[in-house]
Parts: sequence; C-alpha cells; structure tokens
Amino acid sequence: MLVALAATSMVALAFLIPLAIVVKNAAYTRALSEAEKQANALTPALVITTRPQEVRQAIRSTRYGAQQRLAVHLSAPSATYGTSHITAQDLDEARKLATASTVERPDGVAYLQPLATSESGLAIIEAFVPHEQLTHGVVGTWWLLAGVAVGLVAVSVLVADRLGARAVAATRALAEGARRMGQGDLTARVPVKGPPEVAEAGKAFNAMAERVRHLLAAEREVVADLSHRLRTPLTALLLDADALGQGSGADRIRTAVQGLEREVGEIIRAARSGLRRDDGGVDAADVVRDRLVFWSALADDQERPWAVRGADRPAQVPLSRTDLTAALDALLGNVFRYTPEGTRFAVTLVHQADLVALVVEDAGPGIPDAGRAVRRGASGGGSTGLGLDIARRAAESTGGSLHVDRGPLGGARVQLRLRRV
Repeated sequence: MLVALAATSMVALAFLIPLAIVVKNAAYTRALSEAEKQANALTPALVITTRPQEVRQAIRSTRYGAQQRLAVHLSAPSATYGTSHITAQDLDEARKLATASTVERPDGVAYLQPLATSESGLAIIEAFVPHEQLTHGVVGTWWLLAGVAVGLVAVSVLVADRLGARAVAATRALAEGARRMGQGDLTARVPVKGPPEVAEAGKAFNAMAERVRHLLAAEREVVADLSHRLRTPLTALLLDADALGQGSGADRIRTAVQGLEREVGEIIRAARSGLRRDDGGVDAADVVRDRLVFWSALADDQERPWAVRGADRPAQVPLSRTDLTAALDALLGNVFRYTPEGTRFAVTLVHQADLVALVVEDAGPGIPDAGRAVRRGASGGGSTGLGLDIARRAAESTGGSLHVDRGPLGGARVQLRLRRV
C-alpha cells in the first residue's frame, strides 16, 4: 500500500510538470491571438484608403494603437505609421514571405500580417506583444500548481506515516508474541490488525501457537501416562529386591530401584506441569558430588578408576536439579554402557566468568560419529539415542551448548556448557 501511495504521488507530480508547460504555451497562444485580432481590425480601413492621416487615425482607434504597439508598413510609397518594434531586415523578410509570421524581439514578439491594397501594393500590419503579456497569468498558475504539488507530497507523507506506524505497530506486536513464545509462554497471542499481509501473518501465528499448545499438552499427557505405567513393574522390582534379604548387592539393587522410582515420579510431575525452568537455579557442583556418590558404587564394582575435579567450588546454573541430574546421568550412563569394565573416566567442572563447563571424559574407544551421536533418536548400539540429546537440550535451555570430541584420556569427551545464573 505504501508503494502504491508513493507511485500515485509520483504520477501526480509528473502530470503537473507538463501541465505547467501547457499553461505557459496557452498564455503565449492567447496573446498572439489577441495580436492577430488587433491587426485584423485595421484591415477594413487599409482596404479603403492608405492616406497617412486616415491610417494614423485608424491605428489610434485600436487598443494596441493607443498603447503604441501597432504599426502599418506601406511599400508604395514606402512609409511606416504607428510605433514599430522590428528592424528593416525583419520587414523585408516578412514582405518576401507574404504570409502571417512572428518575429522574436528581446522585449517581446511582433506579429506581422501582410495585406494587399490597391493603392500601395503590399502593406504589413505589425502588432507587438511584450513579454509580460505573453506570460500573463502564468506565474500565478504555476504557484497554484506548486501549492497543489506540495499538498500532494504533504498528504502522501502524512498518509504514509500513518500507514507505516500502523504496520510497524502490528509488526512489533507480532515480534513480541514470537519472543514470548520462544521464551516458553504458550499463551502468547498477537492482535490480528495492521495491513492485510501483517494481519494474515498474525492470524497464522495465533493458529500455530494454538496448535503447538495442543501438541505439547498431548505430548505431556502421553509421557505422564507412559511414566505412570512404569510404576507397576517398579513396584514389583522393589518387592523382589526386598526378597533378596540383606547384603551389599541387595542394598545396591534396592537403592537403584528406589532412585528409578524417584525419577519416574519426577518425570510425571514435569510432564503434568509442562516446561520447567528454575530461575533460582541449582549448584552444579553439588549435583556432581551427589551423583558421583551413586555412580561410584558401580564404578568400584567394575574396577573403573575415576576422578572428579572442580566440584569444590559452587557453580549456580539456571536449571532444575532434576534436569541437571538427568543430563549428568545420561553422560555417565553412556560411559558405563559403551566402554569396557576397568575403563577410567573423569568428571570436571570448569569455572568461567559467564559459564560452567561440565566435562565427562573417558579412556574408551571414543565416539566415531560425534555429529550423529547428538542427533535425537540416532543410535548405533540398540539404545534409544536420547542420552546426549537430553544433555544438549538441558544446556541449550540455559543459552549454552554441548560439544563432543576426543579428550586427553584418549576416549570420548563431552562438554556440557551451561550459562551461569
């Protein structure tokens, strides 16, 4: 619409320029027509007589004659009556031409009308039009056209400003809605207003947001229902573990089943409440120490040397404890699942000004295709392929990232870079 408005203004301005030229030409033509009338007014008198006294009287009786702008040039005898504004050369050329013509002079234009008389042969009637008469009314009309042009531009600018402000406001509302939705506000909607294109985009955004809300709600329900189904086999496992009696092995199984039951409960609560983000955050060092207590028992059974570094200093990150625990367990679970027993591993917290790097590395065979490993659902060994993806999403929810490469121990090194609170 703005382009069309600008184009309309340009067309109007382009039309005014030739119109101004037409006005000037019309004034010029009108002035010469009047000169022709004044010259023709002497024709009856010159046809009847060419006597000097009577010719002068006829000239004075006209308006141009009274203004000293009319003259008669006789050829036999050669004489000029009235006030002439042309040269002898101009007069000779007019006699040779023997038809009506004009002569441009510095102060105006002379209209020359030849007339055949019985007494003097060919007479030339001269009617002079000064410059101010040739352009009479042109300047005023030009000022009027200039005012029209300025008005058109002003109106165009005003309308364009209003339309632009309307379009900008609608676009900003659309951008704000997209920003809120990107931050996890699934109730974000935008007003359907503005130019047709922006209004259509707003309508499509609202439809998309509503669809996303329904899809996420359905997904949470599926996850919650699936997790709830796991409670029955977990309860059976816990009863079987109680039947094992006492001993370190039975205690370890009971502890593992109880931990799994807690995780299932957390999954159900998370699925019911939607996306979780703990603005207060959690101490990553505390989570690392806590989970290594759990994994160290299995590491000792498999005779895996392990080390932890950097967990003696607090490192607050904007994640819930459950999310960070799930991410770290996914990384450590991969070490125990895909490296032989006896393979050493290390967990390191690297503290930086604006982020904390949680690094898990091992001395195993490494990850052949790191790019494929971090893709959701990609699996090369019968797993679900979700472990690294869980860790990646946890890191990205804080504004960080996940990187996989080969570490100093010779095997895989996974770096979970988390933004600080």
